[in-house]
Amino acid sequence: MAGLANTAQAQTGFAAWLDELRIEALAKGISAATFHAALGNVSPDANIVAQDRNQPEFVQPFLSYLSKRVTDNRVNNGQALRQRHQALLDDVELVYGVPSSVLLAFWGLETNYGQFMGSHAIPAALATLAYDGRRHQFFRSQLLDALRIIEQGHIQASGMRGSWAGAMGHMQFIPSTFLRYAVDGDQDGYIDVWNSLPDAFHSAANYLSQMGWQGTQPTAVEVWLPEQFDWQQAALHLRQPARNWLAMGVLPVETLRQDSLDAPAAVILPQGAKGPAFLVFDNFDIVMRWNRSVNYALSVALLSERIIGGPDLMHGDESAHDALSHEALKQLQQQLNLLGFEAGEPDGFPGPQTQAAIRRYQLSVGLSADGYASPALLSSMLAQPLQAPVQQMPINSSASGKIAPR
Repeated sequence: MAGLANTAQAQTGFAAWLDELRIEALAKGISAATFHAALGNVSPDANIVAQDRNQPEFVQPFLSYLSKRVTDNRVNNGQALRQRHQALLDDVELVYGVPSSVLLAFWGLETNYGQFMGSHAIPAALATLAYDGRRHQFFRSQLLDALRIIEQGHIQASGMRGSWAGAMGHMQFIPSTFLRYAVDGDQDGYIDVWNSLPDAFHSAANYLSQMGWQGTQPTAVEVWLPEQFDWQQAALHLRQPARNWLAMGVLPVETLRQDSLDAPAAVILPQGAKGPAFLVFDNFDIVMRWNRSVNYALSVALLSERIIGGPDLMHGDESAHDALSHEALKQLQQQLNLLGFEAGEPDGFPGPQTQAAIRRYQLSVGLSADGYASPALLSSMLAQPLQAPVQQMPINSSASGKIAPR
């Protein structure tokens, strides 16, 4: 927001904006006392605006991402906490059908088992983001929901703390998710996802259950691919019964349960043909509803399995895949477009449309069509003459609607 460069101007504009918000909040049943407690001495925070606008410099390769999140220490802590809270976790699983290891994996990845829940005052952070202008309607809605949570007495304004973007508590619920899915697990009349593990676990399990969690069906299983595997078949939206993949020579590292063989599954390659391969099931989509990142969803699946004694990854060559920066990915997308392989508006994210364009390019030059954006691929493209290909292979790019980037 340009106004934050001038403190006096920002404060004047923010005060007027805040007064208008107060009128709306009062009209929606939020008391003046709640509004004052949450926003009475708030001013816009330039640091939060900067965080919102700052893109990560590099798109982290899957194996690098995983190595920083699914660590031996996190696995060991998860196993110890599973024993410590076994009775509670068993009760939650009985009610919602979500395995305890899955909840622990989310807990571990979101806040390192409650150690890092965020220290920002949520109303102030959301007010800054709602005033800033970028995604202002979304953050304004979240701010009003945060005020409703305070109004309902679940938490005092001073105790509502979390991430700079508004995520709260052990499982990092945003306010709208709290209002829709949070559960009073300890039945004390209030929902405290900051200090009550029963509330936090019941709330997370309720969310996953409402999204359609499929009992003990796998989320993701590492597989070996046959030597002549058709790389074009590795796509999140290409589903068929797991037994069909096995009949094609796809070999799970661990034997699949019988009740999973008829479940729809897809093969994905999070780090291209030279990295690990996974068979992913409907529960993988549920995790993607929580966080729209393939790397995150696989990390949940792998941490969950390791907490209950599953193996670490069996294969994958991280050294073969360096990271591309967002600017380099934009350049790759621009180059795809210039070469006639439509990747959409360059945005620096290798989503389904970009992956489909990469596959078409790879097919046109005789590369393995794994759809993976790598530095070597960009170098190959930059060496190509800028002319449209004679024929583009018809690869369906309409992956899950839950994946927003191109």
